[in-house]
Amino acid sequence: MAGPEQMRQAVAGYVAAIHRSYLAQADTFPPAVRGAMPLLAAGQFSVAAAAARNLHLIATTEPLGPPRGQEVELAARDDGLAWTVRFFDPVVLPALGLVDETAEAPAFAEIRRLLGVVTVLYHLTASPGSTFSPHNAAHVGTGLASGHTAAGRAAQWWRSGAGCGPRPRLPRTGRPPAAAWPPAPRAGRCPPGPGSFGGSRRRSPRQPAASARDRPRVVRSG
Repeated sequence: MAGPEQMRQAVAGYVAAIHRSYLAQADTFPPAVRGAMPLLAAGQFSVAAAAARNLHLIATTEPLGPPRGQEVELAARDDGLAWTVRFFDPVVLPALGLVDETAEAPAFAEIRRLLGVVTVLYHLTASPGSTFSPHNAAHVGTGLASGHTAAGRAAQWWRSGAGCGPRPRLPRTGRPPAAAWPPAPRAGRCPPGPGSFGGSRRRSPRQPAASARDRPRVVRSG
């Protein structure tokens, strides 16, 4: 059975393999897309490895402060990225032992609350018995990079006013756990289309068009 030091090295190696795969996937994108990817835009960040029932890997740009007590931190870097992995378990942070979660329902919000982390670059979990293999890390890193670029394209789509047109599709793999779509902008004017005399009102994709029955009626008097 692996001891604590071996487990920490395995987790740190798994994180490094995820980032290596993320970087390899980023190399397939244009420069502006790469530059907007959260890990590359940050450059330097921390990864909190919090062990409750599940192992949570939370990347953040928020400083975690110097290690205290029995906390252990390992530093690494790869092709422009620099990060530290800080390990937390119920010995270091007793509240982790009281977290109510299962492999099927990880307590994402509760773990972040216990760590005090608000800004999250990614939040991954590994259930008990997981193996931190390079093959698995490659899939996770590739999916994470695809999810990050899809979220960035969605945000750019809204900002550009393209909300008047078809909504781009997110990839089936690598979708981030939180909603990737940014909030819809308020109704505004869309650019006029071919053959039109002006812009049309833009509706949020979630708001259906009003039916004839729901539209206000004009009543003419006398």
